[in-house]
Amino acid sequence: MAVLSPGIDPASSLAQNFSSRNIEVIGELELGWRSCGLPVVAITGTNGKTTTTELLAQMLNACGQRTIACGNIGKPLSEVAREGRDLDVLTVEVSSFQLETISTFRPSVSAWLNFAPDHLDRYRSLGDYRAAKLRIFDYQTADDVAVVNAAESLPPLKARTITFSAYADNADFRLAQGAIVYQNTPVLRLSQTKLRGSHNIENLMATLAIGLARGLTFEQMVPQLCTYEPRPHRMEFVRELDGVTYINDSKATNLDAVEKALLAQTKPIVLVAGGKDKGFSFDSLRPIVAEKVRATVLIGEMAERICSDWSGATKCEIAHSIADAVERAHAVAQAGEVVLFSPGTSSFDMFKSYADRGDQFRALVHALQK
Repeated sequence: MAVLSPGIDPASSLAQNFSSRNIEVIGELELGWRSCGLPVVAITGTNGKTTTTELLAQMLNACGQRTIACGNIGKPLSEVAREGRDLDVLTVEVSSFQLETISTFRPSVSAWLNFAPDHLDRYRSLGDYRAAKLRIFDYQTADDVAVVNAAESLPPLKARTITFSAYADNADFRLAQGAIVYQNTPVLRLSQTKLRGSHNIENLMATLAIGLARGLTFEQMVPQLCTYEPRPHRMEFVRELDGVTYINDSKATNLDAVEKALLAQTKPIVLVAGGKDKGFSFDSLRPIVAEKVRATVLIGEMAERICSDWSGATKCEIAHSIADAVERAHAVAQAGEVVLFSPGTSSFDMFKSYADRGDQFRALVHALQK
């Protein structure tokens, strides 16, 4: 047996060499599943996986269902399985890379949060990326549950479905008058939580739906969701200086995340964006950028291409470093505006990770003088 790291493409010569010699090739997720001996809740989606996984793990533990958040965050599933912890269920964030190499992985509850263009530096097409993510449902049966976004077009599923959406009126969990509603009954007022933005509303909906599938009541779940503290680098308020609000959204590594960050703002925006070239154009954001962004400061490999994509939609400047970008944004921003750091692509051209990128932005903003 050969176990591939998620970073290794199954189509690579290394992986194909094993297959050609009739050696079974699986991924770390499959290895962990085979040895864990516990029910698994698996969460995927282009955006929101980590927030939902951590939100769910905190809620389940507080409600008496012992779990750990693992998989694509924290410890790998195989390591948790090897440790043999005394748990009731595993809460597992799963990526498309991990799902490529499953062959029996069967979550008792799966969750599909959303889908948007990403990772086109790994996949030949958007269809290939989507097909990899859809594998989360492959081995589920009618005894399992699939929590799915009602606004997404998905193939028929074998598992029983619970739907959610901040936009679709026919979903089991939907949004109405500032509250999350389950089958016409309000269960959670958004003002009770510290999470903001339509994407986080859907993360809350998915968490409630998974909890329902796990046998919990709203009376048990809702108080726990109200205490959740949002993670850094996700629409993180940094400071207000001279009437300008600075927000660190470094975790925005694709266009869908940037769009949601822009939609969440009610003030004019000075946007800091750019990073590693992942093989997609920023042109699809042009309409919302023209509507909401007064000025843009661009960094990284994508800077010139984004500037071209948004030519005429907003004023663009190209910065040579994150420090230069913060100084330029500070200089151009006016009182009553927001400086939003929402890169829209990955960080590896200039930084160790999105967290390193966000940490540097935060530190530079705090260093700005009045």
